[in-house]
Amino acid sequence: MDARQLLQIIAATPLVSIDLVIRNEKDQVLLGKRANRPAQNSWFVPGGRIRKNERIEDAFARIFQAELGLAFPFSKARLLGAYNHIYPDNFLGESGINTHYVVLAYACTLNSAARLHPDAQHDSLQWWEIPQLLSEPNVHENTKAYFAG
Repeated sequence: MDARQLLQIIAATPLVSIDLVIRNEKDQVLLGKRANRPAQNSWFVPGGRIRKNERIEDAFARIFQAELGLAFPFSKARLLGAYNHIYPDNFLGESGINTHYVVLAYACTLNSAARLHPDAQHDSLQWWEIPQLLSEPNVHENTKAYFAG
């Protein structure tokens, strides 16, 4: 699928995605600084779209590997719930088209010593204390929603 086709889909319908809400043994949360739209330059939990005809557990494994360079068993993840993430822009920056994700958020635990390899969508990865991420203006509100209240 080319970029224009994807933009037409984004203009017409929500996308379904998975967010990885990863904590370590110190109860810190892993965030990546987004390099592209939407949520560009914001700190955000790793995640990605589920592809057509892709089972949730297969998408989870693919996204975990692509975003972090690691394998993680789906059976060790816990569904936190479904969330709406609506952004005023889109991946191409095309005027007048917003992006709507229906997100399945999964909680996972990972050792802080794990060797992580961020993908091209993130400038860097960092472990954050929850009070710190809740007070940081550059952490996206959709990420903060996983920890507030």
